[in-house]
Amino acid sequence: MAKVIVQHHVADYDRWFPVFIEHGAVRRQYGATGHTVTRAAADPNSVVIVNEFATLDGATAFSQDPSLPDAMARAGVDGAPQVWIVNEADVATY
Repeated sequence: MAKVIVQHHVADYDRWFPVFIEHGAVRRQYGATGHTVTRAAADPNSVVIVNEFATLDGATAFSQDPSLPDAMARAGVDGAPQVWIVNEADVATY
């Protein structure tokens, strides 16, 4: 499974989250199968998103989708995102 991991800061999480959910249709166009959203304990407007994709090609294509800059602007992302495209190597549940 491939993942697109994104870390960025938002002006207001409650403004950001509905736009993130709305943009899910675009993620699904590229084969997204799910996501996890986490917030930093010290700053709940610092967000890390793990988007799961069926294929690496889909993950890569999503990360280059031209709608992303507009969605991030509408959502109030207030800094440059850090983005990692990764292949899952190991998963364990304890």
